[in-house]
Amino acid sequence: MAKTISFNEEARRGLERGMNTLADAVKVTLGPKGRNVVLEKKWGAPTITNDGVSIAKEIELEDPYEKIGAELVKEVAKKTDDVAGDGTTTATVLAQAMVREGLRNVAAGANPMALKRGIEKAVESVAEELREAAKEVETKDQIAATAGISAADPAIGELIAEAMDKVGKEGVITVEESNTFGLELELTEGMRFDKGYISPYFVTDSERMEAVLDDPYLLFVESKVSSIKDLLPVLEKVTQTGKPLVIISEDVDGEALATLVVNKIRGIFKSVAVKAPGFGDRRKAMLQDMAILTGGQVISETVGLKLENATLDLLGQARKVVVTKDETTIVEGAGDADQIAGRVNQIRTEIDNSDSDYDREKLQERLAKLAGGVAVIKAGAATEVELKERKHRIEDAVRNAKAAVEEGIVAGGGVALVQAAKKSFDGLDLAGDEATGANIVKIALEAPLKQIAVNAGLEGGVVAEKVRGLADGEGLNAATGEYVDMLDAGINDPVKVTRSALQNAASIAALFLTTEAVIADKPEKAAAGAGADPGMGGMGGMDF
Repeated sequence: MAKTISFNEEARRGLERGMNTLADAVKVTLGPKGRNVVLEKKWGAPTITNDGVSIAKEIELEDPYEKIGAELVKEVAKKTDDVAGDGTTTATVLAQAMVREGLRNVAAGANPMALKRGIEKAVESVAEELREAAKEVETKDQIAATAGISAADPAIGELIAEAMDKVGKEGVITVEESNTFGLELELTEGMRFDKGYISPYFVTDSERMEAVLDDPYLLFVESKVSSIKDLLPVLEKVTQTGKPLVIISEDVDGEALATLVVNKIRGIFKSVAVKAPGFGDRRKAMLQDMAILTGGQVISETVGLKLENATLDLLGQARKVVVTKDETTIVEGAGDADQIAGRVNQIRTEIDNSDSDYDREKLQERLAKLAGGVAVIKAGAATEVELKERKHRIEDAVRNAKAAVEEGIVAGGGVALVQAAKKSFDGLDLAGDEATGANIVKIALEAPLKQIAVNAGLEGGVVAEKVRGLADGEGLNAATGEYVDMLDAGINDPVKVTRSALQNAASIAALFLTTEAVIADKPEKAAAGAGADPGMGGMGGMDF
């Protein structure tokens, strides 16, 4: 395909136009009085959102240079969302401000590479200042305030704080759609996974269609269990103890399943068979998690263990196991605390080393099941459009709250960035265009505060000037128009979110400024419509 090439100022201005188009659509959502954006969907109802990254992903521009500019800013929003779960709009606003100021200086003759170095040094200094200004999240109210600001709904904030209080910071909080109005919080006791009994004949409570086994042994088998000959030795040992048995394996079928069912129906031996969750290596890892949690071992030929030789000390134990047709819950496994802690640390290391979002999410779920628990927030709304929007806000707020617990909080509303600029630039010894680069960052740091003020119907420049003169931690409560102590008023942002937004914005801004040529695909001309065959006019003479 033919390419089109653009150089110098023309190239940079093309990229800037694309960035501005995207940023202008995103920044209207910033702050407590930010508006929503409606996204058209080819199929189904439109989506209404105030989430920066969701809006950015939908924007596709026609002009090839503008398209590249927009794609670069999308990367800012996406990276910030990946790292911190929020702050995507702030990152976009910061990137736009840095690029605007930077291009002005490049056009005036500044050296782009020196500007880049100045920007990087200034951003590192501000990030360090933010870390030092961070306050640890110690109370449930602080988590509720952080999550409530992210979701623009205090009720959601309180529910998330309640969920985090119950499952701990390692716990998983998932959001599900509900058929009812309002919000509900459902907590899972113990380890739960999405596989139920293989046969309904295992049910012990026919009203609730559940198999509830108290103080059972748990047998974990990596392979399929079909032969009763292999299973019989361990069945006899468990029967002698008078305890029930839970078998979790790749599958249980054939005569092995038939024997278990017949013994259950006759009341001779209480048991339940469940398929292991997941596939391949993930299934093996989850079986190992369950074995460690309950103090058992996975029967696997790869480690030299055969089912026919299994003894009671290879089986796990738990206070209770509840199995429905769709899920299994293991309550109070009897595993060794040190071994569980070791497994938790191993999974944490895997999370840190993983570069796949999907793998990280699955590892996080495994970690929660071992270390904390699982809380489910069920969200309902009047229409499907409202439900989608609400669910998205809650998911963002959950990640925001977790970021706050991780690195602490600073004053919200764009105030932390403005006030970090007061101190962080004093220690920088820069000259020439590097000093100009640092000044670009200093000007850009006020952009989020100004945009929050503009969205609230106030004059951005006036508000920024006023906040610069206030004591540390004081700023504008855009919801009321008053100047208050931000942390006391419950207006805070996680340091991780603010820092990630700034660092990602600076990274893209530096690339913009140092761009000297842009190569893009040449737009294809639409093919001229083929003329109709004159002999086919009106399809004359055809019989139907």
